[in-house]
Amino acid sequence: MKKLIQIFIALQCVVFFTANVFAYNFTVDGIYYNVNSDNTTVSVTYKTTNYNSYSGDIVIPSEVTYNETTYSVTKIGNEAFRYCRNLTSIVIPNSITSIGNGAFYDCRIMTSILIPNSVTYLGDRVFGHCSVLDSVVIPNSVTYIGVDLFYSCEGLTSIVLPNSISSLRTEMFRQCTGLSSITIPNNITEIEGHVFEGCSNLSSVTLSDNLIAMGEWAFWGCSRLSSITIPSNVASIGNYAFSSCSSLRTVVCKGVEPASITNVTFYGLNYNNMTLIVPCEKQSVYHQAIGWSAFTNIEEDCVGLNDIEQENSIIFYPNPVKDNVSLNAEGNVVIYNNLGQIVKHVNNVNAKTTISVADLKKGVYYLKVGNKQQKLVKE
Repeated sequence: MKKLIQIFIALQCVVFFTANVFAYNFTVDGIYYNVNSDNTTVSVTYKTTNYNSYSGDIVIPSEVTYNETTYSVTKIGNEAFRYCRNLTSIVIPNSITSIGNGAFYDCRIMTSILIPNSVTYLGDRVFGHCSVLDSVVIPNSVTYIGVDLFYSCEGLTSIVLPNSISSLRTEMFRQCTGLSSITIPNNITEIEGHVFEGCSNLSSVTLSDNLIAMGEWAFWGCSRLSSITIPSNVASIGNYAFSSCSSLRTVVCKGVEPASITNVTFYGLNYNNMTLIVPCEKQSVYHQAIGWSAFTNIEEDCVGLNDIEQENSIIFYPNPVKDNVSLNAEGNVVIYNNLGQIVKHVNNVNAKTTISVADLKKGVYYLKVGNKQQKLVKE
């Protein structure tokens, strides 16, 4: 009886080992496939659960024939290229509609990838730890994006987001230390928690005008972010959302009603070094609101340049500015505060000019040349 039990256990171990080591149905030209449940399509998969099944340049075909049966290649399965640290490039055909969880996780020397317009689904952690991946365009065909999509992609410097999703998922760009700027399209209504946590080089963020909510820790540790404009539709900002943003000096709130925040949304920052700019006649409202009341310098934006036509504005840089502002203008340059008082005047400018604003206090000013005017934020 004891011998029979030993044989049974041994057989069970063989079955378990086989099921976990060999994860494919067949292989063609060095690519491993699993037949999908419809028996007419296949998913690209890995050779064994040790992963690291591919290296070099890989071209996935749109169709593959095995045992006289032709299958359409429609998916890249979960973890198919995980830990393929010698994978240099991959070509994905237009037959692929889904890229599964962790599909390219830790592919450390893959610098770029082209996601075809056929893809509708990107799972969790698809590109996590792809440390030199530098640019990605997510097509508008994608309707689902999982969490941790680009987690710890330190080399990522350029990302184009689609108009087909409504939220940035949890930890989507966490620890993407190479990302310096991002524009979030207007279809995005929510930034979930930890999305930009640890993006230490992120210095420019343009938020969606239709944004409603930002989750906790959303911008934690974005130490180069010096200013942020909160759109008027934002109703809530989570705990520690801007904690450890050590360079943050200017927060512009467009909302007539203050967004709901807590006393730790800006945890650890020196409120004495920051300026909160709010809509006209709303200073007292923000002074009384939880979280916002901690700001010691709250100013109103009462000039209202929103109605100025684009061609009537002045292009100058930097903005916000600390010491000097540069512009190319002709005529008299006037800078005035939000009470309409002139604080600086430079006559007969006719070329590229640098104007010192180091003597001005922190806050909102307006720079005017002729009939053109533009808002200037002094840090």
